[in-house]
Formats: sequence, C-alpha cells, structure tokens
Amino acid sequence: MRSFIYIILLCCFAIACKSSKQYIPVISPEAVNTIKNDTLEADSDTTEYDIIIMDSGFNSWLMSSARPEGYYSQSFLENRNYKWVVAWNQRVNQPFQYDPNLYMMRIDYDPNIDYGYQVNYKLYNYFVYFQLKYNQQLTPGIIPRN
Repeated sequence: MRSFIYIILLCCFAIACKSSKQYIPVISPEAVNTIKNDTLEADSDTTEYDIIIMDSGFNSWLMSSARPEGYYSQSFLENRNYKWVVAWNQRVNQPFQYDPNLYMMRIDYDPNIDYGYQVNYKLYNYFVYFQLKYNQQLTPGIIPRN
C-alpha cells in the first residue's frame, strides 16, 4: 500500500515539474506599425519626467475625442490624476477583487512633484480613456467625460 502511495506521489511530482510550453506570438509588420503608433510618449519641457502609454487605440482616441491641450488647468489635472492614481494603485494591490489584466502595474505619481502640463495632460486623458473603454469607475462621484 505504501509503495502505491509513493508511486502516486511520484507521478504527481513528475506532472507538476513538467515544463509548460511557451508560445511566442508571431507579429506581422502591420501589427508592429500599429504597436509603434499606439505608443505615446510625452515629456515635459521644464522637467525631466516623461510618460509612456502603451494601450491600443489610445493615441487615436486622444487625437479625436479628448479635450484640447489648455482646456484644463494644470492644478485640475494634478488633483484629478492624484485621486485616480491612488484608486488605480489600490486596485493593482487587490488582484482577486479587480481584474489583474486591467490593473497590471502600479503608477508612481507623487503629488509634490511638478511633472509639467504635458505629462499630467496625457495621464489624465489616459485615465478618462481607460474608464470609458473598459467601463470602469476609479473613484465614486468622479465620472470621466471626454
């Protein structure tokens, strides 16, 4: 009986140690161009901070649907970004409650640092885009509008 249990445990161990297959996606040249076009970099002229947003469709949404630069004041953008970053990071830390495919990485945003208008503008608009695209509401009472 003991040898039977050892054989079962040995089989379970062998199955658990089996390496999993890794699939490497094949990316066409058109997809590479799409990925390059959907990566948006913004940096501030007055500071050394920049933001890189890699989300399919964000760049075209920004150009077609977002309010133009200068529409919001920098203080408005900073206040809203801080609230949304706090909510975002809380969701990143709760992968069983919130979809970890949506909230993959923490955002390092310090309200005491002046990131400049460009970075705050892009971050704000990404949060608006994200909430509209994925039907999420990061903070109660603040409904994103484009």
